[in-house]
Amino acid sequence: MIEINNLEFSYGKHQVFDNVTMHLESGKIYGLLGQNGVGKTTLLKIIAGLLNVKKGSCTVNHHIPFNREPAFLESIYFLPEDFAGPNTTVEKYASSVGVFYPKFNQERFYKLLAEFEVNPKAKFTKLSFGQQKKGIIALALSLNTDVLIMDEPSNGLDIPSKILFRKMIAENVSDNQMILISTHQVRDVENLIDPIIILDKNGVLLNESIENISRKLEFGILPQKETGALYSEAALNGYLTVKENTTGYETQIDIEALFNCTLANKDAIRKIFNK
Repeated sequence: MIEINNLEFSYGKHQVFDNVTMHLESGKIYGLLGQNGVGKTTLLKIIAGLLNVKKGSCTVNHHIPFNREPAFLESIYFLPEDFAGPNTTVEKYASSVGVFYPKFNQERFYKLLAEFEVNPKAKFTKLSFGQQKKGIIALALSLNTDVLIMDEPSNGLDIPSKILFRKMIAENVSDNQMILISTHQVRDVENLIDPIIILDKNGVLLNESIENISRKLEFGILPQKETGALYSEAALNGYLTVKENTTGYETQIDIEALFNCTLANKDAIRKIFNK
């Protein structure tokens, strides 16, 4: 569905990506992780057609995003982190946007608003940031686009709303849809995203399924630090540890520990996943 090959991109003399290649498939919820400044939002904007590729290529369903063809635009929706609603009601805004998306489901939109406890007749400008965010998330999930891109969607949501957000995503994604969620709040999307992509400056450190990560790495709490572990941090009952899986026993993945481990052991992680 999304093909990125030998991608290069820079802002002036500041190079963001150098020879990035990845393949993203439909029917999956990808988690895009990375430290601030590594280019997560830039990559999303390239996929959405808001930025042009300098070298290499990016295609979405065989469309070049920056060409902004109607068939491409109606198949993708980009929810930015800094969304601020206009001075109109939530339902009027949804109607004005939905007309451009053939698969917009208005019934689902009102149902999701009700679950989020957002008044459809309220103006965006009269809502809190969190309420605005819930309103636009409800719209994004109701458009039924082939590709849904969400940049830090859980920012501004309280804990109950974050739980509801995960539930809505899980219940509303279809086999023909791909969702790409960029976040630095990895706990907010744990048990939701699969596969996981970890970006570093200029490239991709990891792009693997949960299943493959479980086969390659072992996560657990040990009573003391283990020599040779890839990553270890103090935890309540010992040390949260990540090491290469040599036993074949698959453990529960801790996404935050995976992220920290990958950044701390880039070459080792590449070697393990290239075996």
